[in-house]
Amino acid sequence: MKTICLLCFIAISFAFASCQWGTPAKQKAAAVSGSNDTLAYTYKTIHERAADCGNKPDSACTVIRVKYPVFTGQKTLNDSVTRKLTSLFAMDGQPDSTVALMSKKFLQAYTDFKKQNPKLDMYYELNSYAKVIIQDSSLTTLEIGGYTYQGGAHGASATFFINWDTKANKSITLSDLFRDNYTEKLKSTAETIFRKNEKLSDTASLAKDYFFKDNRFALNDNFSVTPLGIKFFFNQYEIKPYAAGTTTLLIPYSQIRSLLRPNTVVAKYIK
Repeated sequence: MKTICLLCFIAISFAFASCQWGTPAKQKAAAVSGSNDTLAYTYKTIHERAADCGNKPDSACTVIRVKYPVFTGQKTLNDSVTRKLTSLFAMDGQPDSTVALMSKKFLQAYTDFKKQNPKLDMYYELNSYAKVIIQDSSLTTLEIGGYTYQGGAHGASATFFINWDTKANKSITLSDLFRDNYTEKLKSTAETIFRKNEKLSDTASLAKDYFFKDNRFALNDNFSVTPLGIKFFFNQYEIKPYAAGTTTLLIPYSQIRSLLRPNTVVAKYIK
């Protein structure tokens, strides 16, 4: 889907970079606890600086910062968070097995770049995060995002989501939420909202300002479950030029009630 295309684009853009370990990882955890029926977790922070940073501030040298939650006794969920984080800006197109390894490869890429371009006054940046944005006894929703700069006209940013069924211990897909054969009706509802948001008529062409395949509106699979509806998120370059930024599309439950399966994690939001 479009999400995969975006990741491939980012990976190719930075494929020239290779990989050295910087200073030892500085990690710190701040306890964050939910109520007794929610998943407990602590935030972990990795903050690494390139060897040539010296006394320079973080804003003037190559630095990697990553902050993410580690859930107590939830290996499957933790692995999912790690895959998302390390997929954001994967240099070789494949996510690393750990955030620490991703950090090591990022700093090595910068070291290799400086060896080849010693006179070029430029530094890299990687600032990524995962954070819990919704949590109750049946649902944990996380936002995973970040920004990187590794040369070129501008950096790259990306945002993705994990909607986790706490009781089933699995990531929630659209098929988990919607009845069979929901696709076309959901897309039609979404397109109506999209065109209204974009101030487009029902018949206006999508060819000029958008990147939809065959110039036909389509949803991606990058969404978050919210109390108001299902929120889809399109990253930069996904359906619009870089300068146009990102696009958020909220589909209220009131407009898709008939498409939703009963007794799912969104049932509590439907009145």
